[in-house]
Amino acid sequence: MQRYNRIKDLREDSDLTQEQLVSQLGMHKTTYTNYEQGKHTVPFDFAVTLAKFYGVSIDYIAGLTNNKKGLTASTLSPYESELIEKVRQLSEMDKGRIMGTVDTLIDEANKRK
Repeated sequence: MQRYNRIKDLREDSDLTQEQLVSQLGMHKTTYTNYEQGKHTVPFDFAVTLAKFYGVSIDYIAGLTNNKKGLTASTLSPYESELIEKVRQLSEMDKGRIMGTVDTLIDEANKRK
C-alpha cells in the first residue's frame, strides 16, 4: 500500500489530533488511521478533501513536490502577476511598445554594470 506521509505531517502541523480531524471531516477514526499508517491507499476524493482542508495541492499530499501549492505553482511575485494581468489587457501594438521599452531599460542597466 502507498503511504501518504504528508497527511500525518499536515495534521500535526495543524496541531490536530486524529480525533479532532476525523470529527471535523465526519469520518471514522479507524479509516483515517489506516490511511496515515499506509494500510489503505488514500482514495482520490479523500485526497481532494484533505487538499482543500489544509490549503495544499494533491501533488504535495502525494509527495510529488515539496511546494505546498503543487507542481504548477507560480514562482511569480504578486507584483509580477499584476503586471502580467495589466499587459494582457493591452493591444498587440502596445505590448510591442512595452517590450521595446523593457529591452531599452535592460540594455541601459547592463551598460551601468
